[in-house]
Amino acid sequence: MIAQHLESLGIVLPPVFPPAGNYLGCVIDNGLVYVGGHGPVAGAEVVRGKVGGDLSLADGRRAARMTALSILATLDAELGDLDHIERIVKVFGMVNVAPGFDQTPEVIDGCSDLLVEVFGEAGRHTRSAVGLAELPFGIAVEIELIARLRA
Repeated sequence: MIAQHLESLGIVLPPVFPPAGNYLGCVIDNGLVYVGGHGPVAGAEVVRGKVGGDLSLADGRRAARMTALSILATLDAELGDLDHIERIVKVFGMVNVAPGFDQTPEVIDGCSDLLVEVFGEAGRHTRSAVGLAELPFGIAVEIELIARLRA
């Protein structure tokens, strides 16, 4: 169902990006799936830079959307398909910001909007969006997610 919906939206999930250290991309525990930090990576394309500096707000939103797609690719690979997801519960978004940039919620909307587009009301979630001075490898955005699985 979700795979068909993605296709109807013209959305293709990127290849799964492997963890960059000694950790798992996601962990399932007690009916919840915890997805570790993902960045804006789609194959060879990586969005690096500081939003509000060398990247615009629109660039940041695009990076957050790319990051959401990377998260969905990890979930799809781990779960077998995205239909196992009952609800997106929580998103924690981190934005690599230039000094003075304070529009982090608008940046992370790139992720939130995609989740609602894909899952409908079940994609609406609680969220934090913070700005940081640096992110790993200079990526523009890093996002974590918690989702509830169908029983």
